[in-house]
Order: sequence, then C-alpha cells, then structure tokens
Amino acid sequence: MKQSNTEAPNTQTNVDRDEIAKFEALAHRWWDTESEFKPLHAINPLRANFIDRLSPVAEKKVIDIGCGGGVLSEALTQRGAQVTGIDMGEAPLAVAELHALDNQLTIEYKRITAEQIALERPEQYDIVTCLEMLEHVPDPAAIVNACANLCKPGGHLYFATINRNPKSYLFAIVGAEHILRLLPKGTHDYEKLIKPSELHHWIRASGLSLKDSTGMTYNPLTQQYKLKSNNLDVNYLLHAINPASQ
Repeated sequence: MKQSNTEAPNTQTNVDRDEIAKFEALAHRWWDTESEFKPLHAINPLRANFIDRLSPVAEKKVIDIGCGGGVLSEALTQRGAQVTGIDMGEAPLAVAELHALDNQLTIEYKRITAEQIALERPEQYDIVTCLEMLEHVPDPAAIVNACANLCKPGGHLYFATINRNPKSYLFAIVGAEHILRLLPKGTHDYEKLIKPSELHHWIRASGLSLKDSTGMTYNPLTQQYKLKSNNLDVNYLLHAINPASQ
C-alpha cells in the first residue's frame, strides 16, 4: 500500500544541495545541444517515444518530476500533453520558463519538492515521469511514493535511472565522465546509483504495479543511443501503473 500522505514529513529534507548546485551552475547551457547536456537531448526522443507509445500523452495531465530545464516537459507538451514540471533548482526552472515562452508553449513550472506537491495535488495526474532524478536525492524511495500519490488510479508512471554494478561504473562514470567526457566529472555518485531490484521494491511498496522495462545503450562509434528491452545493465527505464480503485 502507499504510505499515507496525510502526515507530512519535512518535505524540504529530501534535497541534496550539492546536487542542486551542480545543475544550477550548468543551467544556462541546458538547451545547448553541443554542451554537457548533449546526451540528454540525444536520449530525449527515445524517452518521449517510450512514454507516448505505452500511454499516449495527448490531452493528458502530466507531471515531470525533476524537470530541470524542461527538455522532456517540452517534448510531451508538443505531443499534446498538459504538463507541470517541478524542480528545486531556481536557475534550471528560469531557463525552462524562458525557453517555453520563446517557443510559445504553455507549461506550468514550479519550484517545489515531489513530496510537497503530492500533498497539495493527490491523484491529479494521468502520467507521472521521474527520469534521471532518483540518483540525485538522499531518499529516492520517498520520491517514488510521492509519484504514486500524484498519479490517478489507472494512471501511468515512468522512472529512469542508472544501475549500480561494475559495468555501470565503467560505462556511466569512467567512460561517460572521464574518457568520452559526455558528462561533467562528478555528475553521478556510484553509491547513489540504483539497482532495478531496489526500484522494483519501492514501486511495489508504493502500491504500484510494474508493467514494462527497457534498457538504454550507447554506441561510441556511431554516437547513437538505443532502447534494448533485455539490457538493464546501465541506463534503464521502468513503466508502472497505479491500479484502479476497486
């Protein structure tokens, strides 16, 4: 069962200020497709297609948890979704708001934690996305539970993160950050990476049902990303549903 959302924890405690500071410093380059965010822009069509294929987003209420500069939020808005994006970084949100304005897109952006907005708007969203965010907070299980509380009965949830094993350390940290320099050094802390079994447990503990999973691979020769359903070794996405009330 979901944890009760009537007894509010201190919703500001599940924030890593050092993590926020890292992305604040880079915020002005969020929409530069040749910057540190190049991988994010490269994988975004794959993520958006995965979500839209399994739960078409047109005319649906979507909340993007940890939206950053709004790359996914805009992609889903362009597909017809009514999107709310939340983040705790002021600079990324300012960039997101300006970019949406420049592109004449209507997106609600808020500086608020997942736990707090779950208290304010329980079961209000058809689709909840939380991509590349769980590995940057002190208590990812609490974020999963907040996502569950935000989702309407019968709604869909998507989580994306990085596995914790020797291969992921080699590829996501040594390879991506130090050798290929796809990401700034220090983007990921190995100890904060999350095994699929751990995320599965948090999903079940929050009253959700796991429906689908896929991995994401990168070929450094072709510089292309692909989804591979049988390979969750490094980057992976999970699709869950909030079972409809009986």
